[in-house]
Amino acid sequence: MNAPASQPSSSAWEAASATPAMVGKHACPECGANLEWNAKAQSLKCPYCGTLVEWSEPTREQLGQQVQELDLEQALRDPASAKGWGTERYEVQCQNCRAISVLSSKTAAQRCDFCGSPAIVAHEQGQAAITPQSLLPFKISDGQIRDKIRKWYGSRWFAPNKLKTAALTDTLHGVYLPYWTFDAHADADWRADAGFYYYTTETYRDSNGNTQTRQVRHVRWEPASGSLAHFFDDELVPATVGVHAELLRQIEPFPTTSDLKPYTPEFVRGWTVERYQVDLGRAAQLNLKSMDEQLRALCARQIPGDTYRDLRVQREYQGRTFKHILVPVWLVGYTYGSKTYQIVANGYTGQIAGERPYSWIKITLAVLAVLLLIVLMAPLFVQQ
Repeated sequence: MNAPASQPSSSAWEAASATPAMVGKHACPECGANLEWNAKAQSLKCPYCGTLVEWSEPTREQLGQQVQELDLEQALRDPASAKGWGTERYEVQCQNCRAISVLSSKTAAQRCDFCGSPAIVAHEQGQAAITPQSLLPFKISDGQIRDKIRKWYGSRWFAPNKLKTAALTDTLHGVYLPYWTFDAHADADWRADAGFYYYTTETYRDSNGNTQTRQVRHVRWEPASGSLAHFFDDELVPATVGVHAELLRQIEPFPTTSDLKPYTPEFVRGWTVERYQVDLGRAAQLNLKSMDEQLRALCARQIPGDTYRDLRVQREYQGRTFKHILVPVWLVGYTYGSKTYQIVANGYTGQIAGERPYSWIKITLAVLAVLLLIVLMAPLFVQQ
């Protein structure tokens, strides 16, 4: 989002953190089943008879809220909760990976969407959670993702043959993951010793007693200082425990600055939503650490010369704001041997990343083939 002109007012905070507009059930006009959001059609569709129903996305004015930045300091001082997701919800927690899923039906959960474990139990919410204010709707369909995953499987040379022939895409699930985004204005003053390289000619004797010369590098140190201003825009902090963090980093970024939609239950009908387990306070700390690291790197770029030492940065953040959002992810979780693996895809951009086991038989054969090739080629090099 663009830098806010001023801090959100108290009324803006209350409006944005209020319960989203209640939307009645959408029954299929043909068979009466509940309609679900369809990524390919970008509309509501019956999962049973395939009937498409035209649906006009509510405007931000109609929803009575906007995708706006909320004051972080005020939220941490007086946490506000949006009680209700615009529809009745039911939470279950996986006893294996600990992910908490938000469902619309008590009979919907058979296995964990994140790790495939059947060990799921009802989760009683200890305190009201902050309701997502906005989201990125699914844009990439399950058919498109299945094609990408099959190609991904096919390119894994050292994967077990059994894995390549398994119909693992049958376990494909679409889930909405919780994220926090943060904005902040930063001002920093820095001091350091700037190093400038210079060279002198040195005379020495080699192992044969002959006199030789060489260039020796030295560093001339000079004090340096400076300042900078920077705006951090929509810095992402994942709040999920269901998806492996290293995979998430590979499918980011999510275009949260320009493409977010105001939250409405239509977008999540038929999809599993993970409840955040990294709360706002912890996410704010992680964001602060990340901004400090980035700010230090920005200051280091300003230091003149060839190298530097003893960099000291004094920084101040103002206007820290946040949003709680949902992002779409396609997920395949499977067990091979005794380990659990995941393949994830960005439900908005299609970027894919995954884990897979290795076939040690294939790796051993490949190593033996290389060694055999070296043995066969060795006589040719000897003759030359």
